[in-house]
Amino acid sequence: MKRFFVFALLACAGACGALAQTVDTTVCAIVKNPKSFDGKIVRIKGTVVAGLDEFIVKDSSPCGYPVDGIWISYPQGTKGKAGAAMIVQLQPAHNFMGTDTPPARTPVTLEKNKDFKDFDNMLSQPHSKGLDMCLGCVRYMVNATLVGRLDGVESASLKRDKDGKIIGFGGFGNMNAYPARLVLQSVSEVTGKEEDYSKIDALQKDPNATIPTPPGGFDPVDAAQKSTLRLAGSPAGTQVAKDVEVFAKSNEHNGVSIIYAATNEAAPKDEEHGAKDSPDGVLFNCIVNQNRLLGFPLSRAIIHLGQHVVDLRNPVAGNEDAPLYIQEYNAWSMTVAVAAFSGQKFLTMPGGYSLWNYQWPAGDRNATMDQAMKDFLANEAALSR
Repeated sequence: MKRFFVFALLACAGACGALAQTVDTTVCAIVKNPKSFDGKIVRIKGTVVAGLDEFIVKDSSPCGYPVDGIWISYPQGTKGKAGAAMIVQLQPAHNFMGTDTPPARTPVTLEKNKDFKDFDNMLSQPHSKGLDMCLGCVRYMVNATLVGRLDGVESASLKRDKDGKIIGFGGFGNMNAYPARLVLQSVSEVTGKEEDYSKIDALQKDPNATIPTPPGGFDPVDAAQKSTLRLAGSPAGTQVAKDVEVFAKSNEHNGVSIIYAATNEAAPKDEEHGAKDSPDGVLFNCIVNQNRLLGFPLSRAIIHLGQHVVDLRNPVAGNEDAPLYIQEYNAWSMTVAVAAFSGQKFLTMPGGYSLWNYQWPAGDRNATMDQAMKDFLANEAALSR
Protein backbone atom coordinates (compact mmCIF):
# COMPACT_ATOMS: atom_id res chain seq x y z
CA MET A 1 0.00 0.00 0.00
CA LYS A 2 2.81 2.35 0.90
CA ARG A 3 4.59 1.63 -2.39
CA PHE A 4 1.38 2.34 -4.32
CA PHE A 5 0.95 5.65 -2.47
CA VAL A 6 4.52 6.71 -3.31
CA PHE A 7 4.03 5.71 -6.95
CA ALA A 8 0.79 7.72 -7.11
CA LEU A 9 2.60 10.78 -5.75
CA LEU A 10 5.36 10.42 -8.33
CA ALA A 11 2.84 10.00 -11.14
CA CYS A 12 0.98 13.09 -10.00
CA ALA A 13 4.22 15.06 -9.83
CA GLY A 14 5.09 13.98 -13.37
CA ALA A 15 1.66 14.96 -14.66
CA CYS A 16 1.76 18.30 -12.87
CA GLY A 17 5.22 18.93 -14.32
CA ALA A 18 3.95 18.17 -17.83
CA LEU A 19 1.06 20.58 -17.38
CA ALA A 20 3.41 23.26 -16.08
CA GLN A 21 5.37 23.05 -19.34
CA THR A 22 2.40 24.37 -21.30
CA VAL A 23 2.76 28.14 -21.66
CA ASP A 24 -0.41 30.20 -21.67
CA THR A 25 0.07 33.08 -24.06
CA THR A 26 -1.54 35.03 -26.91
CA VAL A 27 -1.23 35.29 -30.66
CA CYS A 28 0.09 38.84 -30.34
CA ALA A 29 2.77 37.86 -27.82
CA ILE A 30 3.98 35.13 -30.16
CA VAL A 31 4.07 37.20 -33.36
CA LYS A 32 5.95 39.91 -31.47
CA ASN A 33 8.79 37.52 -30.63
CA PRO A 34 8.24 34.07 -32.20
CA LYS A 35 11.81 32.87 -31.65
CA SER A 36 11.39 33.10 -27.87
CA PHE A 37 8.60 30.49 -28.05
CA ASP A 38 10.42 28.09 -30.37
CA GLY A 39 9.97 24.48 -29.25
CA LYS A 40 7.57 25.32 -26.41
CA ILE A 41 4.12 23.85 -25.90
CA VAL A 42 1.74 26.81 -25.87
CA ARG A 43 -1.94 27.36 -25.23
CA ILE A 44 -3.65 30.22 -27.09
CA LYS A 45 -7.16 31.38 -27.86
CA GLY A 46 -7.93 32.83 -31.25
CA THR A 47 -9.85 32.79 -34.50
CA VAL A 48 -8.84 30.20 -37.08
CA VAL A 49 -9.22 30.91 -40.80
CA ALA A 50 -8.76 28.50 -43.72
CA GLY A 51 -8.58 30.28 -47.07
CA LEU A 52 -7.04 30.01 -50.52
CA ASP A 53 -3.47 30.04 -49.19
CA GLU A 54 -4.02 30.66 -45.48
CA PHE A 55 -4.46 28.32 -42.52
CA ILE A 56 -3.88 30.62 -39.58
CA VAL A 57 -4.93 31.54 -36.08
CA LYS A 58 -5.23 35.25 -35.34
CA ASP A 59 -6.25 37.42 -32.40
CA SER A 60 -9.60 39.18 -32.07
CA SER A 61 -7.94 42.48 -32.96
CA PRO A 62 -4.81 43.37 -34.98
CA CYS A 63 -1.45 42.96 -33.24
CA GLY A 64 0.25 45.63 -35.36
CA TYR A 65 2.81 43.45 -37.15
CA PRO A 66 3.16 42.72 -40.90
CA VAL A 67 2.10 39.10 -40.27
CA ASP A 68 -0.47 38.95 -37.47
CA GLY A 69 -1.30 35.27 -37.89
CA ILE A 70 0.33 32.03 -36.78
CA TRP A 71 0.40 29.27 -39.38
CA ILE A 72 -1.39 26.08 -38.28
CA SER A 73 -0.28 22.55 -39.14
CA TYR A 74 -1.40 19.10 -38.09
CA PRO A 75 1.18 16.46 -37.15
CA GLN A 76 2.25 14.25 -40.05
CA GLY A 77 -0.22 11.45 -40.74
CA THR A 78 -3.27 13.22 -39.28
CA LYS A 79 -5.19 13.10 -42.58
CA GLY A 80 -7.37 16.05 -41.59
CA LYS A 81 -9.58 17.88 -44.08
CA ALA A 82 -9.08 21.53 -43.11
CA GLY A 83 -6.30 23.77 -44.33
CA ALA A 84 -5.32 26.08 -47.15
CA ALA A 85 -6.59 25.18 -50.61
CA MET A 86 -3.05 25.63 -51.96
CA ILE A 87 0.39 26.81 -50.87
CA VAL A 88 3.84 27.44 -52.30
CA GLN A 89 6.38 25.64 -50.15
CA LEU A 90 10.08 26.38 -50.66
CA GLN A 91 12.58 23.62 -50.04
CA PRO A 92 16.35 23.33 -50.53
CA ALA A 93 17.00 21.31 -53.67
CA HIS A 94 19.44 18.43 -53.84
CA ASN A 95 22.02 20.85 -55.28
CA PHE A 96 21.33 23.68 -52.82
CA MET A 97 24.61 25.48 -52.07
CA GLY A 98 23.51 27.68 -49.19
CA THR A 99 23.74 26.95 -45.49
CA ASP A 100 20.71 25.09 -44.24
CA THR A 101 20.56 22.59 -41.38
CA PRO A 102 17.19 20.90 -40.76
CA PRO A 103 16.12 21.60 -37.17
CA ALA A 104 15.41 18.83 -34.69
CA ARG A 105 11.80 19.12 -33.50
CA THR A 106 10.04 17.19 -30.77
CA PRO A 107 7.10 15.24 -32.25
CA VAL A 108 3.60 15.95 -30.96
CA THR A 109 0.55 13.71 -31.01
CA LEU A 110 -2.83 15.17 -31.90
CA GLU A 111 -5.82 14.34 -29.74
CA LYS A 112 -8.54 13.46 -32.28
CA ASN A 113 -11.52 13.96 -29.99
CA LYS A 114 -14.94 15.41 -30.79
CA ASP A 115 -13.65 18.98 -30.46
CA PHE A 116 -10.99 18.33 -33.07
CA LYS A 117 -13.46 16.66 -35.42
CA ASP A 118 -15.83 19.63 -35.12
CA PHE A 119 -12.91 22.00 -35.68
CA ASP A 120 -11.69 20.12 -38.75
CA ASN A 121 -15.17 19.68 -40.23
CA MET A 122 -16.21 23.32 -39.92
CA LEU A 123 -12.97 24.60 -41.42
CA SER A 124 -13.28 22.28 -44.42
CA GLN A 125 -16.89 22.99 -45.41
CA PRO A 126 -16.74 24.85 -48.73
CA HIS A 127 -19.03 27.73 -49.41
CA SER A 128 -21.05 26.39 -52.33
CA LYS A 129 -24.39 28.17 -52.21
CA GLY A 130 -23.46 30.92 -54.64
CA LEU A 131 -22.85 30.21 -58.30
CA ASP A 132 -19.96 32.61 -58.78
CA MET A 133 -16.31 31.55 -58.62
CA CYS A 134 -15.19 31.70 -55.01
CA LEU A 135 -11.51 30.75 -54.62
CA GLY A 136 -10.73 28.80 -51.47
CA CYS A 137 -13.94 29.93 -49.77
CA VAL A 138 -14.90 28.06 -46.58
CA ARG A 139 -18.24 28.40 -44.85
CA TYR A 140 -16.92 28.93 -41.31
CA MET A 141 -14.14 30.49 -39.33
CA VAL A 142 -13.66 28.99 -35.86
CA ASN A 143 -12.97 30.42 -32.41
CA ALA A 144 -11.08 27.91 -30.28
CA THR A 145 -8.43 27.23 -27.67
CA LEU A 146 -5.41 25.60 -29.28
CA VAL A 147 -2.53 23.71 -27.69
CA GLY A 148 0.53 22.65 -29.63
CA ARG A 149 4.23 22.93 -30.32
CA LEU A 150 5.24 26.40 -31.40
CA ASP A 151 7.94 26.60 -34.06
CA GLY A 152 9.36 30.12 -34.27
CA VAL A 153 12.10 31.95 -36.13
CA GLU A 154 13.55 35.39 -35.63
CA SER A 155 12.71 36.40 -39.19
CA ALA A 156 10.75 34.67 -41.95
CA SER A 157 12.53 36.63 -44.68
CA LEU A 158 14.42 34.55 -47.22
CA LYS A 159 18.17 35.01 -47.07
CA ARG A 160 19.70 36.15 -50.38
CA ASP A 161 23.20 36.81 -51.59
CA LYS A 162 24.30 40.03 -53.29
CA ASP A 163 22.90 38.76 -56.60
CA GLY A 164 19.47 38.03 -55.10
CA LYS A 165 19.93 34.25 -55.07
CA ILE A 166 18.23 32.42 -52.20
CA ILE A 167 20.86 31.01 -49.82
CA GLY A 168 18.74 30.53 -46.70
CA PHE A 169 15.11 29.90 -45.87
CA GLY A 170 12.59 31.74 -43.77
CA GLY A 171 9.67 30.47 -41.78
CA PHE A 172 6.62 28.33 -42.32
CA GLY A 173 3.41 27.97 -44.31
CA ASN A 174 2.69 29.61 -47.62
CA MET A 175 5.89 30.93 -49.23
CA ASN A 176 7.69 30.08 -45.94
CA ALA A 177 6.56 33.58 -44.96
CA TYR A 178 5.14 33.01 -41.46
CA PRO A 179 7.62 33.42 -38.59
CA ALA A 180 5.52 31.19 -36.31
CA ARG A 181 3.84 27.82 -36.80
CA LEU A 182 1.64 25.93 -34.34
CA VAL A 183 1.66 22.15 -34.75
CA LEU A 184 -1.58 21.12 -33.08
CA GLN A 185 -1.75 18.84 -30.09
CA SER A 186 -5.33 19.52 -29.02
CA VAL A 187 -8.26 21.88 -29.56
CA SER A 188 -11.10 22.79 -27.20
CA GLU A 189 -13.87 25.36 -26.72
CA VAL A 190 -14.66 25.20 -30.43
CA THR A 191 -17.26 27.63 -31.73
CA GLY A 192 -18.04 28.10 -35.40
CA LYS A 193 -18.70 31.54 -36.82
CA GLU A 194 -20.32 31.57 -40.23
CA GLU A 195 -18.63 33.79 -42.81
CA ASP A 196 -20.87 36.41 -44.43
CA TYR A 197 -21.39 35.46 -48.06
CA SER A 198 -24.84 37.03 -48.32
CA LYS A 199 -23.80 39.61 -50.91
CA ILE A 200 -22.20 37.12 -53.25
CA ASP A 201 -25.02 34.61 -52.72
CA ALA A 202 -27.31 37.20 -54.24
CA LEU A 203 -25.32 36.87 -57.46
CA GLN A 204 -26.83 33.44 -58.07
CA LYS A 205 -29.95 35.22 -59.33
CA ASP A 206 -27.84 36.28 -62.31
CA PRO A 207 -27.68 33.47 -64.93
CA ASN A 208 -24.24 34.72 -65.94
CA ALA A 209 -22.85 33.62 -62.57
CA THR A 210 -22.63 29.95 -63.50
CA ILE A 211 -19.19 28.40 -63.97
CA PRO A 212 -18.87 26.27 -67.12
CA THR A 213 -18.18 22.57 -66.70
CA PRO A 214 -14.62 21.67 -67.72
CA PRO A 215 -14.41 19.40 -70.78
CA GLY A 216 -13.03 15.89 -70.58
CA GLY A 217 -9.27 15.74 -70.27
CA PHE A 218 -9.21 19.25 -68.80
CA ASP A 219 -5.68 20.57 -68.26
CA PRO A 220 -5.67 23.44 -65.72
CA VAL A 221 -2.28 24.77 -66.89
CA ASP A 222 -3.39 24.81 -70.53
CA ALA A 223 -6.65 26.50 -69.49
CA ALA A 224 -4.66 29.11 -67.55
CA GLN A 225 -2.57 29.81 -70.66
CA LYS A 226 -5.62 30.21 -72.87
CA SER A 227 -7.30 32.52 -70.36
CA THR A 228 -4.45 35.01 -70.70
CA LEU A 229 -4.83 35.54 -74.46
CA ARG A 230 -7.07 38.61 -74.15
CA LEU A 231 -4.40 40.28 -72.04
CA ALA A 232 -1.75 39.83 -74.73
CA GLY A 233 0.27 42.98 -75.42
CA SER A 234 -0.49 44.60 -72.08
CA PRO A 235 1.87 44.82 -69.07
CA ALA A 236 -0.51 42.57 -67.13
CA GLY A 237 -0.52 40.10 -70.03
CA THR A 238 3.26 39.95 -70.05
CA GLN A 239 3.35 39.30 -66.31
CA VAL A 240 0.62 36.65 -66.38
CA ALA A 241 2.40 34.85 -69.22
CA LYS A 242 5.44 34.58 -66.93
CA ASP A 243 3.23 33.29 -64.12
CA VAL A 244 1.87 30.44 -66.23
CA GLU A 245 5.18 29.69 -67.91
CA VAL A 246 6.71 28.42 -64.67
CA PHE A 247 4.21 25.54 -64.77
CA ALA A 248 4.22 25.05 -68.53
CA LYS A 249 7.97 24.39 -68.28
CA SER A 250 7.84 22.38 -65.07
CA ASN A 251 8.62 19.20 -67.01
CA GLU A 252 11.94 20.77 -67.99
CA HIS A 253 13.31 20.36 -64.45
CA ASN A 254 12.99 24.04 -63.59
CA GLY A 255 12.48 23.33 -59.89
CA VAL A 256 8.73 24.06 -59.97
CA SER A 257 6.12 21.36 -59.54
CA ILE A 258 2.41 21.02 -58.81
CA ILE A 259 1.81 18.43 -56.11
CA TYR A 260 -1.75 17.29 -55.44
CA ALA A 261 -1.79 16.54 -51.73
CA ALA A 262 -2.90 17.84 -48.33
CA THR A 263 -1.51 21.25 -47.39
CA ASN A 264 -2.09 20.94 -43.65
CA GLU A 265 0.64 18.68 -42.26
CA ALA A 266 4.08 19.46 -40.85
CA ALA A 267 6.38 16.81 -42.28
CA PRO A 268 10.05 16.79 -41.21
CA LYS A 269 11.11 15.96 -44.79
CA ASP A 270 9.76 19.33 -45.98
CA GLU A 271 12.62 21.05 -44.13
CA GLU A 272 15.24 18.67 -45.47
CA HIS A 273 16.97 18.76 -48.85
CA GLY A 274 14.79 17.49 -51.67
CA ALA A 275 15.77 14.66 -54.02
CA LYS A 276 15.71 16.81 -57.18
CA ASP A 277 18.03 19.49 -58.49
CA SER A 278 16.92 22.98 -59.48
CA PRO A 279 18.58 25.67 -61.62
CA ASP A 280 18.95 27.94 -58.58
CA GLY A 281 19.10 25.25 -55.93
CA VAL A 282 15.56 25.85 -54.67
CA LEU A 283 12.44 23.72 -55.12
CA PHE A 284 9.13 25.55 -55.44
CA ASN A 285 6.57 22.94 -54.40
CA CYS A 286 3.08 24.17 -55.30
CA ILE A 287 0.79 21.97 -53.22
CA VAL A 288 -2.88 21.87 -54.20
CA ASN A 289 -5.77 20.27 -52.32
CA GLN A 290 -7.99 18.97 -55.13
CA ASN A 291 -10.92 18.64 -52.75
CA ARG A 292 -10.94 22.45 -52.64
CA LEU A 293 -9.84 23.40 -56.17
CA LEU A 294 -11.01 21.74 -59.37
CA GLY A 295 -11.68 22.75 -62.97
CA PHE A 296 -11.65 26.42 -63.90
CA PRO A 297 -11.13 27.62 -60.29
CA LEU A 298 -7.89 25.61 -60.32
CA SER A 299 -6.78 27.32 -63.54
CA ARG A 300 -7.28 30.69 -61.82
CA ALA A 301 -5.40 29.47 -58.76
CA ILE A 302 -2.47 28.51 -61.01
CA ILE A 303 -2.13 32.18 -61.99
CA HIS A 304 -2.02 33.03 -58.29
CA LEU A 305 0.58 30.37 -57.52
CA GLY A 306 2.67 31.36 -60.53
CA GLN A 307 2.83 34.99 -59.41
CA HIS A 308 4.12 33.85 -56.02
CA VAL A 309 6.85 31.77 -57.66
CA VAL A 310 7.89 34.65 -59.94
CA ASP A 311 7.97 37.13 -57.04
CA LEU A 312 10.14 34.78 -54.99
CA ARG A 313 12.45 33.57 -57.70
CA ASN A 314 12.90 36.78 -59.71
CA PRO A 315 11.80 39.67 -57.50
CA VAL A 316 11.64 43.18 -58.93
CA ALA A 317 14.69 45.19 -57.87
CA GLY A 318 14.01 46.66 -54.44
CA ASN A 319 11.28 44.10 -53.69
CA GLU A 320 13.56 41.25 -52.62
CA ASP A 321 12.20 41.49 -49.07
CA ALA A 322 8.68 42.61 -49.94
CA PRO A 323 6.23 41.81 -47.12
CA LEU A 324 3.68 39.04 -47.50
CA TYR A 325 0.99 41.72 -47.91
CA ILE A 326 2.58 42.92 -51.17
CA GLN A 327 3.11 39.39 -52.48
CA GLU A 328 -0.52 38.49 -51.85
CA TYR A 329 -1.73 41.78 -53.35
CA ASN A 330 0.29 41.08 -56.51
CA ALA A 331 -1.04 37.54 -56.83
CA TRP A 332 -4.67 38.54 -56.36
CA SER A 333 -4.21 41.40 -58.85
CA MET A 334 -3.04 39.01 -61.57
CA THR A 335 -5.81 36.55 -60.72
CA VAL A 336 -8.55 39.15 -61.11
CA ALA A 337 -6.99 40.55 -64.29
CA VAL A 338 -7.26 37.16 -65.96
CA ALA A 339 -10.78 36.64 -64.64
CA ALA A 340 -12.02 40.00 -65.90
CA PHE A 341 -10.38 39.93 -69.33
CA SER A 342 -11.29 36.30 -70.03
CA GLY A 343 -14.98 37.10 -69.73
CA GLN A 344 -15.60 35.79 -66.22
CA LYS A 345 -18.53 37.53 -64.56
CA PHE A 346 -17.66 37.29 -60.88
CA LEU A 347 -14.73 36.41 -58.62
CA THR A 348 -14.88 36.21 -54.83
CA MET A 349 -12.27 35.84 -52.10
CA PRO A 350 -12.70 33.94 -48.81
CA GLY A 351 -14.78 35.82 -46.28
CA GLY A 352 -17.20 37.09 -48.95
CA TYR A 353 -15.01 39.85 -50.41
CA SER A 354 -16.11 40.53 -53.97
CA LEU A 355 -12.98 40.96 -56.08
CA TRP A 356 -14.63 41.23 -59.48
CA ASN A 357 -18.19 41.93 -60.60
CA TYR A 358 -18.82 42.69 -64.26
CA GLN A 359 -21.78 44.88 -63.23
CA TRP A 360 -19.57 47.44 -61.50
CA PRO A 361 -19.47 50.81 -63.31
CA ALA A 362 -16.34 50.93 -65.47
CA GLY A 363 -15.04 54.06 -63.76
CA ASP A 364 -15.28 52.46 -60.30
CA ARG A 365 -13.72 49.07 -61.00
CA ASN A 366 -10.09 49.73 -60.13
CA ALA A 367 -10.91 51.52 -56.89
CA THR A 368 -13.47 48.88 -55.89
CA MET A 369 -11.06 46.00 -56.53
CA ASP A 370 -8.26 47.78 -54.70
CA GLN A 371 -10.41 48.35 -51.62
CA ALA A 372 -11.67 44.75 -51.63
CA MET A 373 -8.12 43.41 -51.66
CA LYS A 374 -6.99 45.75 -48.90
CA ASP A 375 -9.98 44.80 -46.72
CA PHE A 376 -9.43 41.10 -47.32
CA LEU A 377 -5.70 41.21 -46.56
CA ALA A 378 -6.18 43.24 -43.38
CA ASN A 379 -9.31 41.60 -41.98
CA GLU A 380 -9.28 38.00 -43.23
CA ALA A 381 -5.61 37.24 -43.89
CA ALA A 382 -4.24 39.31 -40.97
CA LEU A 383 -1.56 41.03 -43.06
CA SER A 384 -0.36 44.61 -43.27
CA ARG A 385 2.43 46.57 -44.92
